[in-house]
Amino acid sequence: MVHVLGSRILLRPTDPERSRAFYGGTLGLAVYREFGTGPERGTVYFLGGGFLEVSGRADAPPAPGMRLWLQVADVEAAHRELRARGAEVLRPPLQEPWGLLEMWIADPDGVRIAVVEVPADHPLRFRP
Repeated sequence: MVHVLGSRILLRPTDPERSRAFYGGTLGLAVYREFGTGPERGTVYFLGGGFLEVSGRADAPPAPGMRLWLQVADVEAAHRELRARGAEVLRPPLQEPWGLLEMWIADPDGVRIAVVEVPADHPLRFRP
């Protein structure tokens, strides 16, 4: 087995400045580090237990099946805040059949992002 010490998602946007404005401004992710110079410089954001690196430039949006999953403490508050910041809300918060409260937004390249609240009584919060 590979002993993984850390991880991050690497995102190559079609418009790096627009994506940095979305992830740093609209989503409000905190910056872990920045590197390089110019419009294609790299910015690494804290992403809960991992990191999201926005760097370089792609000719086309990421693969259509790519998704991000972000857990928050209060999905209704996140919904209000993200709408006020101009995020594209694909679907407002709803309780799913599996018990999670989920809403869906999209980044500027159309990457779908699940914003999820795990309710206090959900099995994910309990250890057998």
